[in-house]
Amino acid sequence: MSLLDALRREARETAIIGLGKSGVAAGLLLRDHGVPVYASEIRISDTTRAWAGRLRPAGAEVELGAHDLARIGRAGMVIVAPGVPPEAPPIRAAVEAGVPILAEVDLGFTALPSTRFVALTGTNGKTTTTSLVAHLMTAAGLDAVAAGNIGLPLCEVARSTTPPAWVALELSSFQLHDCPHVKPQVGALLNLSSNHLDRYHSLEEYYGDKALLFRNADAGSVSVSNADDAAVQGIMASVPGRHLRFSLARRADGWFDRAGGWLMLGSDRLLERGRLPLLGAHNVANALAAGLMVREAGASLAAMSAGLTTFRAIEHRVEPVREVHGVLWVNDSKSTNVTSTEVAIAALDRPFVLLLGGRHKGEPYTRLGALLRPRCRAVVAYGESGDLVEHDLREAVRVVRAGTFEQVMETAAGLAQPGDAVLLSPACSSYDMFNNYEERGARFRALVEAL
Repeated sequence: MSLLDALRREARETAIIGLGKSGVAAGLLLRDHGVPVYASEIRISDTTRAWAGRLRPAGAEVELGAHDLARIGRAGMVIVAPGVPPEAPPIRAAVEAGVPILAEVDLGFTALPSTRFVALTGTNGKTTTTSLVAHLMTAAGLDAVAAGNIGLPLCEVARSTTPPAWVALELSSFQLHDCPHVKPQVGALLNLSSNHLDRYHSLEEYYGDKALLFRNADAGSVSVSNADDAAVQGIMASVPGRHLRFSLARRADGWFDRAGGWLMLGSDRLLERGRLPLLGAHNVANALAAGLMVREAGASLAAMSAGLTTFRAIEHRVEPVREVHGVLWVNDSKSTNVTSTEVAIAALDRPFVLLLGGRHKGEPYTRLGALLRPRCRAVVAYGESGDLVEHDLREAVRVVRAGTFEQVMETAAGLAQPGDAVLLSPACSSYDMFNNYEERGARFRALVEAL
């Protein structure tokens, strides 16, 4: 019996904590199967009212501005949105009452028994690699979509009358925390570094949630992992099944032949580096990982090679916007931690001005100093973390403070010289000035277009 069938038969209410795309999709899927739904969201806004307006006509009860903790404690199941922390009162109420808690993506997984999954996680590069996997599968003639943390809720995929044969599934640590059923055909761990220390009590706790991707792995499972990342390999050492590894430093199942300039799968040439239309060595690693995963789905080398040449940079991820008066403006708004900013800096081959700031996530910025000294003309520090950025980097590089985001852009334009780049790679969340990183990147793009 499927989970949805069991919930319908039990006839107890399922509580959804937090709306947004994932909460709405979960609620609609549950109502499709006749499961009673109570959804609650602490925020009241035009956006949350619109979400409620999608659920109520389907027969769900929705509460905005509060959570009925007693009602949640009586639920048969709780579905939690990724942004709701484990310490939130409604989650604590569910835990204390012994109510099972699932992520939306886990519910969606149980509702797609005939679909095969390539699931991946990591600190950086998840969305690009997920998009690459789906793109390469489609190029090879496979019926595939990208879903999960990439923006398309898996429950929405599960509501389709004709679900896809394959899903490239991006999973965050927050989602994996509550995904006891997920068992992909291929699971991949791209990299690990410090992140989300504003939510996790330790780095080990964060890594532990990432490792949960493999909690259901067995002798028949296939894993893809980063051979150059010691923390990744520490986790993979205990994972059962067949292991495939990619590397930029040495020969592996997927590797970069620096001397010849080729991306390689074993002894086979996948693509010349010059034909991969993505900036940075990190995207070579992403392409190698994607190639290993898609080959496991049965794609040919020729189809994958052709697909790689037609892939384009994802919005907000080391995305060249345009060149203005000889200055290249690069949107990397998705970089919300120091490691991802390090990756973006390494992708540039010219002097640059770095836009750094936002809401601090608990990690010092001093690690950037050595990378910035050789080529960074200046750091424009802004937002809630501006003082910390200035304190941590003023000995390594010129730091200029700016107020509004418009002032940030004006300051950067004044500092950059022809032949330079201006890189928005904030190493911080966007929530002090914007609703999300997409809004921050869109503002950056609009202001560049107005130059």
